[in-house]
Amino acid sequence: MKRIFRSAGLAALGTGLLAGAAAAQSTHSATSVDGRWDAALTRNGVSVPFRLDIEGDGPTLRGVLYDGFQPYEHTTSATFQDGNLTLRIDHYLTTINASLQGDKLVGGIGYQARSANVDYEFSATRHVDAAVTESKAPSIAGSWIIPLDRPSAKGEKAFHFIVEQRGTEVAASILRVDGDTGSYSGSFHDGKWVLSHYDGSRPGVIEVTPNSDGTLQVKQLSFNPQAENTKPQDNAYTVAEADSRYSSNLVAYRAEVAKAKGLPEPENYLAHTTVRDTHEAFAFNFPDVNGKAVSNDDPRFKGKVVLAIVTGTWCPNCHDEAQYLVQLDKKYRDKGLAIVALDFEEPEQQASLEREKAFVKQYGVEYTYLIAGAPSDMWEKVPQLVNLNTWPATVFVGRDGRVRAVHSGFASPASGEFHRDLEKEFTAQIEQLLSETQQQAAAVNIVPPSVTPAKAGE
Repeated sequence: MKRIFRSAGLAALGTGLLAGAAAAQSTHSATSVDGRWDAALTRNGVSVPFRLDIEGDGPTLRGVLYDGFQPYEHTTSATFQDGNLTLRIDHYLTTINASLQGDKLVGGIGYQARSANVDYEFSATRHVDAAVTESKAPSIAGSWIIPLDRPSAKGEKAFHFIVEQRGTEVAASILRVDGDTGSYSGSFHDGKWVLSHYDGSRPGVIEVTPNSDGTLQVKQLSFNPQAENTKPQDNAYTVAEADSRYSSNLVAYRAEVAKAKGLPEPENYLAHTTVRDTHEAFAFNFPDVNGKAVSNDDPRFKGKVVLAIVTGTWCPNCHDEAQYLVQLDKKYRDKGLAIVALDFEEPEQQASLEREKAFVKQYGVEYTYLIAGAPSDMWEKVPQLVNLNTWPATVFVGRDGRVRAVHSGFASPASGEFHRDLEKEFTAQIEQLLSETQQQAAAVNIVPPSVTPAKAGE
């Protein structure tokens, strides 16, 4: 994560959204930070507004971050002493440090991304409900398709765009093959929605403008966290032009309109990644956090239905999936399901596993976590999967040890109907595999994929 987007126009966004709160008289104590705050992180003069709720006091103090309309992440620890606030989100290696200055919090955010440490300026003012300036907004709720001008680095030709609308307020998510962006949220002003998102990771802003032909102009004011070389453009934002998933300007079509026009469809999550030989047992052998080697031949997996998750705690979509996997583990563990995470952490995290340990604690993970290597090792360490280039990837393994399906990415609750479809798919797949005896599983005729193995790029 080398650089973040730029725009002289957006620089005032955070200020504009927070103006009402800044001008209001606070009824809170000057020694308390409890309450709702209109916060913003800023880098290179550009602000990403977000909602921050601070609750409790002393040992009960915590911060809550939102995903769209819903509370989503909370701090792992929080302190407020002598006017100084520290909010730690250890499962993202994110820390917010700020001082209370009147009715404002001013400080910074430190975040360790996969490729670099990134620092942001942080500011917040107490929230005051703003007067409604526009009583109506066009209806854009529902499912949309965003065709790409050229395939993304992962081979995608289109994305899903999912919108939930409450009057002039909108929560929207872009769903790609590896997962969604989280839910951007905001209001309708001056003919467009300006939507932002921050949940401890993946900050970003999009502008959504309805066009006269019924399409939506979606302007990504975001950035590619892995881009090594980016270039500023006149009146635009810094993006990675090499990957169309980060293109500044996208156009969304109603799903039914896109189908009628024959526009490209988003990737099939069950066909994107395949297995090189469906008759081959899925094998793994990696150490756990204590350095003890654990393989697929371990008694905890033999004769079980196994979900093997290619994952990494630096990956926001992997955080989304882990919370769902915890639910599946509780529901099906005693029925014969075993979940194992094949976790790929950056080399600098290998020694301490600081984020991995916080991740496991935060989400209450009780299934097996194995440290498989660094992200760049993935194709060497998981050679049985073809076109493996999403984080996460979920491998469904039958009682006989053979791969029965691979689901690329994870659609979180921000993806609406696609998350609900995923839940149905995972449940049906697990229950089908659990219903089979080992002999029945071995008798299943699986047709090998008609694809040529190739090493997928990141």
